[in-house]
Amino acid sequence: MSFPCRRPSRHCSLLLLVAGVVVLLITGSMRPCEATLDDDIELIWGASHTYFFMDSPDTESLALSLDEQQGSCFRSKNTYLYGTISMDIKLVEGNSAGVVATIYTISEGPWSYHDEIDLEFLGNVSGQPITLHTNIFANGVGGREQQYYLWFDPTADYHTYTIEWNPKYIVIRVDGKAIRAFKNYEDQGVPYPTWQQQRVYGSLWDADEWATQGGAIKTDWSNAPFVAYYRNYNTTWCRPSPGVSWCGAEPKDSGRFDLDQQTLADLQWVNANYRIYDYCTDHKRFNESEFPKECYLQRAGL
Repeated sequence: MSFPCRRPSRHCSLLLLVAGVVVLLITGSMRPCEATLDDDIELIWGASHTYFFMDSPDTESLALSLDEQQGSCFRSKNTYLYGTISMDIKLVEGNSAGVVATIYTISEGPWSYHDEIDLEFLGNVSGQPITLHTNIFANGVGGREQQYYLWFDPTADYHTYTIEWNPKYIVIRVDGKAIRAFKNYEDQGVPYPTWQQQRVYGSLWDADEWATQGGAIKTDWSNAPFVAYYRNYNTTWCRPSPGVSWCGAEPKDSGRFDLDQQTLADLQWVNANYRIYDYCTDHKRFNESEFPKECYLQRAGL
């Protein structure tokens, strides 16, 4: 679960190492170049721990950092109801145990019936794989965790993480490859996010009470500041079939949002080789008669 970013009580300036250069970060982000990324996002907390910089002549990036005093967080200026959201992220290098980087969407109504699509990258000790933790909340109901290792080192370079949200599926992709698809079974009594707009958030924060090996390994603050990099924030509104007013009005029997064969093949490959946890197969957590309803529907191929 990723809570909407809240400002911690402590606040400080920081010397941050960016691309081998020590830069003094002061309250309010420094912009050594004309900003473009911040046309779409705004900083919520940790302004003294962030830095906009040009990764290339045409690409602006945002560095989020975390030290013992504070992490950092941004959010989108717009909200969305159905659409595709993607961002390139380069995760914390080295020993990142206890550190969590996120990209997620969340509604802004009461928590008791909030919607959320969650990607959290759980740090680990050097040489051990980072875990991509995913979860989906609808009408306040969550607990739909699936976790993955990645087939590359996500700290060595940028990779693209995508949320596709339409009336039939939520699909999570990594570098264009589908790793998870959550189907809309609302007509079977399973909650699905269909009516609340959501805002995009990204953050870097300390969660050593649970993030790495269930909290057994704590954050080593001698490695701080921890830095993750974000760039290429892109959004595309959901497009319905011709003649349909908007995606929410797409006919139930429409094949507009069906999964194509490549997506199905990607899901099969990732689940066979890189998925390390699925709530729908967790018999320690659920008795056979207590699994969430969508688990039974998926097993039945519905």
